[in-house]
Amino acid sequence: MRYEGVVYRPPSEANSLLIQATIGCPHNKCTFCSMYKGTKFRIRPVEEIKADLRMAKIYYGDWIKSIFFPDGNTIIMKTKDLVEIFSYARQLFPFLERITVYGSARFVDKKSLEDLIALKEAGLSRIHMGMESGDDTVLSRICKGTTSDQIISAGLKLKQAGVELSEYYLVGIGGPELSEQHAINSARVLNQFIPDFIRFRTYQPVQNSPLYEQYISGEFELLTPHQALQEIRLLIENLDCPGTMVTSDHVSNYWNITGRLPQDREAMLKEIDYALTIPESTLRPAPITHL
Repeated sequence: MRYEGVVYRPPSEANSLLIQATIGCPHNKCTFCSMYKGTKFRIRPVEEIKADLRMAKIYYGDWIKSIFFPDGNTIIMKTKDLVEIFSYARQLFPFLERITVYGSARFVDKKSLEDLIALKEAGLSRIHMGMESGDDTVLSRICKGTTSDQIISAGLKLKQAGVELSEYYLVGIGGPELSEQHAINSARVLNQFIPDFIRFRTYQPVQNSPLYEQYISGEFELLTPHQALQEIRLLIENLDCPGTMVTSDHVSNYWNITGRLPQDREAMLKEIDYALTIPESTLRPAPITHL
């Protein structure tokens, strides 16, 4: 396998074979993100991707069960090319159970329902979507390049196509000022299509990102640990997503909140209430503002 630059993948893909299908991110304007900066987005030729799959076959044999195709927004590739790659991977690896990619709502929504069904039939199991927020004011401020309506439209199409959807909620990205509407409107949006997973990421300033500079200058204010937990509590209170798995599977979070809706809602809320009794200073160190 030939990797270019830093390769990012979700924690849940830790055991997946990583095969780069795209380099960088076609949007690459989110103010909170430092990934892919300085990298010009491009799509790798299908034959190069297939060659990497063959290399993996030689190295690992038949025993690949999951493949994740980085980089950011691989879903942007032409549907026929993705179908060819996914179908080829399934031919090479007889025990393959899961194929996953990153795909933001803006680029997923460009696909027709027929496109998404074709991708599902070719082997696409799950899309990891960085929703971040369902509030249009927050989405605009962080330059996400999408709207709440697009998030809903993309989510509904993926559910119709039978593709699992893993949504990422960025705790605190609205700051104290927008925290309440960030949580409530995000729940409203998620309730429209009921993703398979809602994964929490708590915003932490990252160097070489515009929002980091706003944090350093005092223009953007972080939530305190307790405020972040209260925001998660408000989101969970307002979620109506039967069957959705909620999880805090990332080091950025202050507390591990995990459960399935609706049966685990009260247990999750009690866990948050317990965490709110713990002194903030013991939950996690303050962000490092410089090296």
